[in-house]
Amino acid sequence: MVHTSESTSKTLPQYVAALSAAGGAFAAGTLLGWTSPAQTPLLDGEYGFPVSESAFSWIGSAMTLGAAFICIPIGFLINLIGRKLTMLLLVLPFTLGWCLLIWAQNVEMMYAARFLLGISGGAFCVTAPMYTGEIAQKEIRGTLGSFFQLMITAGILFVYAIGAGLDVFWMSVVCGLLPLVFGAIFVFMPESPTYLVSKNKNESAIKSIQWLRGKEYDYNMEIEELKDTEKKIKENPVSIGSALTRRVTIKALCISLGLMFFQQLCGINAVIFYSTDIFKDADTGIDANLSTIVVGIMQVIATFVSVMVVDKLGRRLLLLASASVMALSTIAMGVYFYMKENGDSVESLGWLPVCSLCVFIIMFSIGFGPVPWLMMGELFASDIKGVAGSIAGTSNWVLAFIVTKTFVNLKEALGSGPTFWLFAGITVVGAIFVFVFVPETKGKSLNEIQQELEGKKPNQTNGNAI
Repeated sequence: MVHTSESTSKTLPQYVAALSAAGGAFAAGTLLGWTSPAQTPLLDGEYGFPVSESAFSWIGSAMTLGAAFICIPIGFLINLIGRKLTMLLLVLPFTLGWCLLIWAQNVEMMYAARFLLGISGGAFCVTAPMYTGEIAQKEIRGTLGSFFQLMITAGILFVYAIGAGLDVFWMSVVCGLLPLVFGAIFVFMPESPTYLVSKNKNESAIKSIQWLRGKEYDYNMEIEELKDTEKKIKENPVSIGSALTRRVTIKALCISLGLMFFQQLCGINAVIFYSTDIFKDADTGIDANLSTIVVGIMQVIATFVSVMVVDKLGRRLLLLASASVMALSTIAMGVYFYMKENGDSVESLGWLPVCSLCVFIIMFSIGFGPVPWLMMGELFASDIKGVAGSIAGTSNWVLAFIVTKTFVNLKEALGSGPTFWLFAGITVVGAIFVFVFVPETKGKSLNEIQQELEGKKPNQTNGNAI
């Protein structure tokens, strides 16, 4: 459908709302990054009770278990009470989790705290991309959708930076304030028009669209499109089980699950969680804190580049370029560590794993980092988006847990070199998967994407609508 009034629409309010929603992703990023600066102090007994390496491994990975646990339940809650209220309510477990972590008296309290924080972070990973995908016009939906991953990387960098100057207690206090700041800002943002129409709150949906697009925007065509979509859904009511077995839903779910699989199995969490060890093993002489900050800065800059180009170059190109270069990078890392473990001289090759790691981080942050989350908010029909998106999110966090927990075991069983080669091989398969199965969603409305997944040709003029 051509929205001829888009020339009179404003985009700044949409950027504000998307960035506000991504504030939850920033808070989630601090959870992912917290383990790196906290590891050495906790193992050295900073909290006054012993923390073994095995216990710390569980402290780190408990977050991924919490995130996997909540993703499917949150899909139902999103459709029941709305996107906005769901995200605001997540401030409560977020704050409670940080309080438990800040004043932990034993390892068990830390496990519980990280699990609770994972619940909050995982829920944001489902809700924020969905909210952003529904409030944004198609011309800027890719850019706004990429804010999610950008803010996660910014959160990781933030905790790396403050962790270099603060002890674990005060670092955690600062992180604990972030969900409260998010809540104070996001409370002023509008609810998703898609959700409001689904609840027959058409007047509220119009107000939401006008808040997002400006008072001069002719909302009639957009609101009618949303109402038509909702009418079709209600005229053919189906159970969640039936909706999940629709051909178009299965296709969208396979694409989304595939992207999440290759996002995690390229080895990103292993590289991030063990970047300090990679710098140390490479004998670079670079301080551990500085090395993690360098990695964080590269992530933020590369993700920002992705935000700028995703609506110009498209999703497929970024994914293909990302996978291809990441595979080459992990092959190079594998060569270095294979040579080192087999007694070959690598003194002159200290630059190789560091450069490979840097290139890997940059290319992941441009493609396979942000795009799978962005597309999760684009591929599913509105009546199944909450549940299907939650399934994709759950798979992502389960895979994150598996990779994080098994990386050390893989290194011990196969050696560092073959482990990185394994990740490289999986990434090559990921590039083939994208080339064969992943559609281009750039410049298409959510309805047009559904038509394409169904095998219909969307209106070709839509991509040129002004």
